[in-house]
Amino acid sequence: MPKTKKIMNPLGEVFGFPPITSSNIATRYRTKRLCPFNNKVPSCTKDKAKDPLGVCSVCHENKLVITCPIRFRENWIITDDAADFFFEKGIKWTTLTEVRLNDHYGKTAGNIDVILVSYDGRGKVSNFGALEIQAVYISGNIRSPFEYYMKDPKGHGNMNWIDEPNYPRPDYLSSSRKRLAPQLLFKGGILNAWNKKLAVSLNKNFFNTLPTLKKVDRKKADMVWLLYDLVPYGEKFSLTKVDTVYTEFLPALNMITKPRPGNIKDFMKILQDKVDEQLETPPNNQLIENPFNKMER
Repeated sequence: MPKTKKIMNPLGEVFGFPPITSSNIATRYRTKRLCPFNNKVPSCTKDKAKDPLGVCSVCHENKLVITCPIRFRENWIITDDAADFFFEKGIKWTTLTEVRLNDHYGKTAGNIDVILVSYDGRGKVSNFGALEIQAVYISGNIRSPFEYYMKDPKGHGNMNWIDEPNYPRPDYLSSSRKRLAPQLLFKGGILNAWNKKLAVSLNKNFFNTLPTLKKVDRKKADMVWLLYDLVPYGEKFSLTKVDTVYTEFLPALNMITKPRPGNIKDFMKILQDKVDEQLETPPNNQLIENPFNKMER
């Protein structure tokens, strides 16, 4: 079976389209710096509003990894999937984005990405659930290949960037420790105390790097993990749900935030090496000039 040729271009999607796509609509989105995924404004605003970093996803090991949370808003399928978990069939609901959540002391715990709100025939709110979207951080420099590509999209679509310094890669560990875990701890903790359900949307590959979570039956779950991949669809890629994992909030939080210790013997060896180094280094005795001699002159 022939091996798949390794892709040397780290850019997975630029302003919604693969870098090798040169159709009129792809050219328009690149030229106008537009976002096709339901951003709050028509333009891309990632990183800088006036000079946006229009990279929706990166290519890593020949697979696309979503690095912009707005990318998950394609056709708002994530809200349909979350609503199936939050509400009974036939319930009327709508969505609110970037809703501020405060704690007991009035201090903000952050903004909830999407709140799904159910309401009755008179428009009165009856229930709600929270949907958090987690893209992946990047290690390395993604702006340099992006700017190089934008100078000549047709000529640089198949560029080889692999030997350039700081080649960009997904940083799953930082994404879970610095983003996902705090989100669950603070915002998720408040929602769980209110007995409200939580949904998390993320790449399947990102989920696979997390500790193994105990799955439960849907009826017992108060949390759902909605896992997506980007699947080829015409000249673009389409956000596609590939798995659904039901868990309980507190056990999942404990697994994600619980440190996984290494071997204590390795740490003891580090301590021993440092002690040996300290004991073997002779004291640095320096002659200190008597300051009083200067005063007597």
